Amino acid sequence: MTANLEQLRRCHFAVDLGAARTRVYVKGAGLVVDQPSVAAVNTRTGALIAVGEFAEKMTGRTPSYIKTVRPVSGGTVVDIEMAQRMLRHLIGEKTRRLLRRKPRLRAAACTPHDADPLARRATVETLVGLGARRVELVDTLIAAAVGCGLPVERAEATMIMVCGAAATQVAVLSLGSIVTAERIPVGGEAVDNAIVQHLRHEHELMLPSQSVRPLQLALSGNGLTPHGPATTEIHGRDVATGLARSVRVDTAAVRTAIQTPLTAVLDGIGKVLRDCPPDLVADLADRGIMMVGGTALLPGFDQMLRQATGMPVHIAERPDVCAVQGLGAMLDGKIEPLVLDPLAG
Repeated sequence: MTANLEQLRRCHFAVDLGAARTRVYVKGAGLVVDQPSVAAVNTRTGALIAVGEFAEKMTGRTPSYIKTVRPVSGGTVVDIEMAQRMLRHLIGEKTRRLLRRKPRLRAAACTPHDADPLARRATVETLVGLGARRVELVDTLIAAAVGCGLPVERAEATMIMVCGAAATQVAVLSLGSIVTAERIPVGGEAVDNAIVQHLRHEHELMLPSQSVRPLQLALSGNGLTPHGPATTEIHGRDVATGLARSVRVDTAAVRTAIQTPLTAVLDGIGKVLRDCPPDLVADLADRGIMMVGGTALLPGFDQMLRQATGMPVHIAERPDVCAVQGLGAMLDGKIEPLVLDPLAG
């Protein structure tokens, strides 16, 4: 399946460091961590105050001497020391003590498809700082495809779209490898920002915190689909007076506001299909696109892709944890290696 599959079976734990959430899978224990990738730090002493969900709740509500930071951006570690400290606290002393007993502790981690050597090195150093003696890196696209059950090892095309917070990755897979792929620097954060700007310009309303996903605040259920409610009530702060105010927002206008960032995703899908061999594109006409990642749950996003591409679009059963589940399947030896033996002459 992947060149390092035998090495991955020897790994003891796997980490999916995402811009929005960090997930840790421990062999034999399953998914032990699924928390926001946020840490709160006392700038006077340098002490770590909180990590994960509690730190995320503190965002925008702290005094001046407390700062909330995100050590991961776009799937890449931008602050190695802070990422290590955050991971230590998220994993917990009990699990870390269990891992320290392993001889020659090995770890696996996801990396974006187009990650440069420095970004890969940062991920390796982060896990080495946790005690790992060896770190195996797996392409996020491969891990997510395995995690959602796609038959990536067959000689037929499968298309996967990883919808992250900071970026969207699209790829066509065949025979256990990536045939063609594209990374679009548009994700859930860009969609959120489009909604924030729409509310600010059209209604002079500022949402309580940029860190709270405005989509969940603004629209519930199927609000972004044509069959959803025509209007919804939003609570926020008036830009001019600073006082709390509620407004009725037209959901059709919100759908229009997010078209710009989502159009970039459609352009990326088109480029991948243009670069793909015709035989594989024919396979995709029947199988369609599998969406994974947190932004895949954006109401109406899958319907928009169906209309634009004319292909079936499916959302994974648990799209947010597909990548780490794929790593876990590789660690547990549930994936058989693809062997292509040369024919005898």
